[in-house]
Amino acid sequence: MKYFRFIPALLLLTSCSLAPKYTRPTAPVPSAWPTGPAYESSTAPAATDLKWQEFITDPKLQQVVSLALTNNRDLRIAALNVERAHAIYGIQRDALYPSLYATASVNNQRASRDLTQPGQPRDTERYSVNLGVAEWELDFFGRIRSLKDEALETYFATEQARRAAHLSLVSAVAQAYLALAADKQNLRLAEETLKTQQDALDLVKRRFDLGLTTELDVHRAKTLVDTARGECARYTQQVAQDENALQLLVGAPLPSHLLPNDLEQVAPPREVAAGLPSDVLLRRPDVLAAEHQLKAANADIGAARAAFFPRITLTAAIGTASSDLAALFRNGTETWSYAPQIAMPIFDARTWSAHRAAKVQREIAVTQYEKAIQTAFREVADALAERGPLRQRLAAQESLVQSLAETCRLAQSRYEKGLDSYLSVLDAQRSLFAAQQGLNLLRLAQLASRVRLYTVLGGGW
Repeated sequence: MKYFRFIPALLLLTSCSLAPKYTRPTAPVPSAWPTGPAYESSTAPAATDLKWQEFITDPKLQQVVSLALTNNRDLRIAALNVERAHAIYGIQRDALYPSLYATASVNNQRASRDLTQPGQPRDTERYSVNLGVAEWELDFFGRIRSLKDEALETYFATEQARRAAHLSLVSAVAQAYLALAADKQNLRLAEETLKTQQDALDLVKRRFDLGLTTELDVHRAKTLVDTARGECARYTQQVAQDENALQLLVGAPLPSHLLPNDLEQVAPPREVAAGLPSDVLLRRPDVLAAEHQLKAANADIGAARAAFFPRITLTAAIGTASSDLAALFRNGTETWSYAPQIAMPIFDARTWSAHRAAKVQREIAVTQYEKAIQTAFREVADALAERGPLRQRLAAQESLVQSLAETCRLAQSRYEKGLDSYLSVLDAQRSLFAAQQGLNLLRLAQLASRVRLYTVLGGGW
């Protein structure tokens, strides 16, 4: 079997590649984040330095996210895609090495008595073993190596896509959980408002029975009751649909004790800082996936170029035979055969078209990579632009709710003293209810903005 010693030497000869040298394209975005009245600086830790367990501080929400990461079907599909891409890479990698086969046989023969010498056995046995290489392409011009590199980069891109799905799932679960908490708080607010308005309607009816107010005031008070009743029904529906959405994201039965009661009882996610664009954008999973696709297209050019050169395949076999099984590998009769084949391309329009298509595909991949960076920059800039204005709007809304609550108290007092009509109470209570709803929505928007900023910064990696 000494002839197989030439295989390592041949493997050393198959190391060249015709793929162009990869150079990362220059990021087509500014080197710093936008500045201006909408933006504010932060001394919080960088998003990329915080694992999601450190970013999400609410214990119940942490358990819900863990359940989703275990059971969500979309994330499971992403993980299976990674396994498939890894298997494809293994197929392309293994094509670099020869496929060996082995066969063994025993041949029994019985000679005629007339043809057998006296004292010689009539029955003979012959043992044989054959080892060989079946259609091994010697990759002198790197065609198979380029295909292997392409499969490897595609595998890396798929892995980054799984990371992106992981991060998106954490974000989606957190935002769905916060939305459920906010809608539960709005439902409680509507129920409290309904009780207050019902008490006010009962008061107005008693005053009407005593002749202290008009029938018009009774109907005005009733409009507030009907409005609050409609809001209770609306938020009851919304809470149920929020729970269904969260259940789908989790992908498994969600224990009731893990559901939020209201937004005020949910521990807010941590504040995060943006860091430098050059550090953040090139570490986002979707940007890294686009870059690996670009590298795969780059390797595909090498495979297309190698198609212009000869393809050399080798079929070889070594056989050993002996009439004695014990001596088969010691001194059997050894035979060696090989059949090299060379396929020399003369002219094939498909080869030229494939090469041109590979080059165009690389330009597409460059454009997609640049677009991914531009999209990432815009998403981070938008999330940063929310932070300062949301904080200001929240402070203004809190002040507005306090003022309207006082206005409502004074209007009710003036009405009870007969100094004003119920129309003033009606307007004050209606404005207060709307302002309280707006305050809950702004609190939700502020927490959701933190989650969104963490996500677009590629946090946790």
